[in-house]
Amino acid sequence: MESLAQLEALCERLYNSQDQAERAHAESTLKCFSVNTDYISQCQYILDHALTPYALMLASSSLLKQVTEQSLSLQLRLDIRNYLINYLATRGPELQPFVTASLVQLFCRVTKFGWFDDDRFKDVVNESMDFLKATSDHYAIGLKILNQLVSEMNQPSPGLPSTHHRRVACSFRDQALFKIFQICLSSLNQLKTDAMSKLQELALSLALKCLSFDFVGTSLDESSEEFGTVQVPSAWRPVLEDPSNLQIFFDYYAIAKPPISKEALECLVRLASVRRSLFANDVQRSKFLAHLMTGTKEILQTGQGLADHDNYHEYCRLLGRFKANYQLQELVNVDGYSDWIRLVAEFTLKSLQSWQWASTSVYYLLGLWSRLVTSVPYLKGDSPSMLDEFVPKITEGFITSRFDSVQAGFSEDLSENPLDNVELLQDQLDCFPYLCRFQYERTSLYIIKTMEPILQNYTERSRIGPTVDANELFVIESKLSWITHIIAAVLKIKQCTGSSVESQEVIDAELAARVLQLINITDSGLHSQRYGELSKQRLDRAILTFFQHFRKSYVGDQAMHSSKQLYARLSELLGLHDHLVILNVIVGKIATNLKCYTESEDVIDHTLSLFFELASGYMTGKQLLKLDTVKFIIGNHTREHFPFLEEHRCSRSRTTFYYTIGWLIFMEDSPVKFRSSMDPLLQVFIRLESTPDALFRTNNVKYALIGLMRDLRGITMATNTRRTYGLLFDWIYPAHMPVLLKGISQWTDTPEVTTPLLKFMAEFVLNKATRLTFDSSSPNGILLFREVSKIIVAYGTRILSLPNPADIYAFKYKGIWICLTTLSRALSGNYANFGVFELYGDRALTDVLDIALKMSLSIPLADILAFRKLTKAYFAFLEVLFNSHIAFILNLDSSTFMHIVASLESGLKGLDSNISSQCASSIDSLAAYYFNQITVGEAPASPASVNLARHVAECPSLFPEILKTLFEIVLFEDYGNQWSLSRPMLSLILINEQMFTDLKAQILASQPVEQQQRLLLCFENLMADVTRSLDTKNRDKFTQNLTIFRHDFRVK
Repeated sequence: MESLAQLEALCERLYNSQDQAERAHAESTLKCFSVNTDYISQCQYILDHALTPYALMLASSSLLKQVTEQSLSLQLRLDIRNYLINYLATRGPELQPFVTASLVQLFCRVTKFGWFDDDRFKDVVNESMDFLKATSDHYAIGLKILNQLVSEMNQPSPGLPSTHHRRVACSFRDQALFKIFQICLSSLNQLKTDAMSKLQELALSLALKCLSFDFVGTSLDESSEEFGTVQVPSAWRPVLEDPSNLQIFFDYYAIAKPPISKEALECLVRLASVRRSLFANDVQRSKFLAHLMTGTKEILQTGQGLADHDNYHEYCRLLGRFKANYQLQELVNVDGYSDWIRLVAEFTLKSLQSWQWASTSVYYLLGLWSRLVTSVPYLKGDSPSMLDEFVPKITEGFITSRFDSVQAGFSEDLSENPLDNVELLQDQLDCFPYLCRFQYERTSLYIIKTMEPILQNYTERSRIGPTVDANELFVIESKLSWITHIIAAVLKIKQCTGSSVESQEVIDAELAARVLQLINITDSGLHSQRYGELSKQRLDRAILTFFQHFRKSYVGDQAMHSSKQLYARLSELLGLHDHLVILNVIVGKIATNLKCYTESEDVIDHTLSLFFELASGYMTGKQLLKLDTVKFIIGNHTREHFPFLEEHRCSRSRTTFYYTIGWLIFMEDSPVKFRSSMDPLLQVFIRLESTPDALFRTNNVKYALIGLMRDLRGITMATNTRRTYGLLFDWIYPAHMPVLLKGISQWTDTPEVTTPLLKFMAEFVLNKATRLTFDSSSPNGILLFREVSKIIVAYGTRILSLPNPADIYAFKYKGIWICLTTLSRALSGNYANFGVFELYGDRALTDVLDIALKMSLSIPLADILAFRKLTKAYFAFLEVLFNSHIAFILNLDSSTFMHIVASLESGLKGLDSNISSQCASSIDSLAAYYFNQITVGEAPASPASVNLARHVAECPSLFPEILKTLFEIVLFEDYGNQWSLSRPMLSLILINEQMFTDLKAQILASQPVEQQQRLLLCFENLMADVTRSLDTKNRDKFTQNLTIFRHDFRVK
């Protein structure tokens, strides 16, 4: 670098240039500062002499990278640390904020990485306090250092193993965190009257970081409910029991403006979640709770700050924490409870009324109320909980608010409407049923009273005819959807609080009867012509949800015996006297939906999901077979009866439909019934078989083929036993296999056809639950593999000759990965003896392996690793090849062999532990083959082992590189599959012990000198009691040693 001015100009371009090429050039020129340790002194020179903030930023960020990624000597790290603290003290106030932030981060990273290396690193808190005693600019830097330090210690750092991070975090928690929290509290007291809100914000932010610290190493997401209790150490007790320290956060909320006031509330949320056992006794805990209640009550009385949305949301979270951390009994015993609960109830009702503004916050409040009501049975003593008075009002308020939202109309974005968004709907209705069941009789009367007129109105509209106002119907149907969802949610939880099970069942029956009445209306009169309307689809989806919950609670043998009151009442109201009649109603609705909906994928999918739930339940499945509707569906599953089968956009749903039908067919052990049920599919096969080649490329054939393959895949998925699979196999093979071969050959260039066909084959060859078990005298396993071979060879030879389009994944890669999956399943299914093929000169195995390899090699490795499903299929295929067909791999030319092994090494380094385990297994197979055949093998050598020796001779670094990669992963990464990785390591070490000795020296040389003696001992212990063999016992011993080695090596 010629001069500092040139460097500053380069830095300016690096951070500010709009030209990408110019930025890239600057980045590559300046990269040496962050990767080469010789440039550390240059970074110091830049910090001392540069004038532009961008040059300072480069020096700081480069040092951060060096400290994180390089093993720097202890003295150098201490020098960097001391230099930084002096630099911040002398030049800190005049620096740009982003430079200060970067230098502070660097200082804290050095401190964390050196925490156990030298006690001088632990002086950081005292040094930060010196800043707090100087000017206000220094005060800010001191608070920034402490903020960053707590963050740095709390978060895992790149370059630091998680176990080491946890040890540092625990040591920091015990030695420094409490002191920092005390500094922070005294700063908050000092700064209360300070006009400089920036300092107040930094102090509050520090308090929040201290209270959010991961005290016990749980690493839970604090935004989720599981954030639970804050596990503050016992040493903090006196500070938290001191009321002035809790009050300071309420004071800050009162005096500060957003966002500072929100941070004060966030601190209070944490304080309200402090573990109960922290307090010396119940008296102290009650005092703390009373203080929290008083503070929150004052906010409710004045309404201060709640007009700000963030404050409002955080305040709702604070109220939600009360019942999560305290018992109802404790709340009731606090003086002023009655005022507090009344104010919270009013606040909740107001929030429900402003549903548009408070929609995301109100669930914390509903969560509080639901937890309060579920605690009522455990309440002792005479103090009134006053919930009887407020909860029914809140339930009514919630229902009214849902209706108001319908009346006002949601935005155009469907994802924002809970009726279209399952997760959002679940959030809204999670807690609500508990409130309904609290005063169930009163709430149910309100729901019925609300629903009856709407139902009446809806019935009348069905008779009027097409002149009905569409908007009016939209509102009616949306309201009915909400009520149906609410009733479904209530029936989902069979829980009694303070009333008998019988009386609750009778009320359940009353509510269910209203929805069952509604079902008769939805598909009659005018409504039977409105299946294309969105509001009608929402209502039908709500009804399906109701059926799902009702079924779980009240349908099935167990439920029937324990639900006599419900069925007695339903019998009086609607004549539905047992669950078989109810099942008939449910199946009737399923059949109607499948007949009438042709365009709504959501309704079809939801309907089929319910149908499958019923069919796959052992008792409900048996009951379904007694119903005429189900018998009709099984015998007439054609597009004439179910038009959705013809609708191309619903074609994916066909697989689920036939999966369910297959499940029902196979429930009866009847080959005759199976063949008669398969007749509609047989007709399609006959039509396709009689189509001449010249007409095979028409749309009719295309859609018939797509549908048939999806249907057959569904049926195949339903075969779970040898008997059921045998029925299907004999039905398809050999009569109909030529159609599949013809289909794949004629339509290779159309993924719409090839994908379902190949997916059917992938399912057909999958030996799940050992369903593919043929008689010992049967050649069916070999015959099946030959068919697989024909289809994959036909597809592969054609697809490889076609040019690559823009969307190469959909056109080529998807078909290739399904072929590889199919072949992997067929090769590992254990139903074909592959030696037979070579013995009788049959090329089925050779040809299919050849084409599969050609397809794999046609895809660049970068693409294989970029597409997740392709990655999984490719490495699963290689695992099968290396485990069972290694001779095929070894007989390849050297460059192809090296490419495949290099891809295994790439897979090892990937983030997916399943894939790295598959790669490790493949490498182990290869190394074990080398060890058994070449290292300890006796002459004469097989042709395959001669080839392997040749490959290794051509690339002697092959095994050392892989072993090095495995050691780097085990020592420096945090993978959960250490057992899998240890297997190939032993095989590789035993192949050539000189290679292991060289690698050991290489790894030791990369470590600090003062650590090398200790690490050498670790290496010696690694091979203790390990013999020169690959038997299981020896492998297990090595795996145990490796676990200890990894732990000892990483201890700093």
